[in-house]
Amino acid sequence: MKSLLFVFIGGGFGSVLRFLIGKWLNNSENGIPYGTFVANILGSLLIGFILGYAAKNNALSQNHTLLLATGFCGGFTTFSTFAYENHVFLKSGDFTSFAFYTIVSFVVGFLAVFAGMYLVKFI
Repeated sequence: MKSLLFVFIGGGFGSVLRFLIGKWLNNSENGIPYGTFVANILGSLLIGFILGYAAKNNALSQNHTLLLATGFCGGFTTFSTFAYENHVFLKSGDFTSFAFYTIVSFVVGFLAVFAGMYLVKFI
């Protein structure tokens, strides 16, 4: 139960920060979601730093990692987790899993968005 609380608190802060960055940087005039891009890149940098620091120095407890990496970065952006998982594939030399996971994630993700938009028509 304590683990869930750490993820919940971190996720709340990450989600709020992502919302604020989106409000500040997303531009409705040109349609380019700079806020989303910035959140995804910052989240990827942050999760890399957090998990790299935790692995190198053994300085973060499991609760710290849950709060910061799983909670905050997960709430801030799910792209950070996706990027980290791909890093793990590449680092281990598993290029097949890297390619499969990346391509399938993008293709199925886009198809899921389109399917959801289509299914709404029937509600």
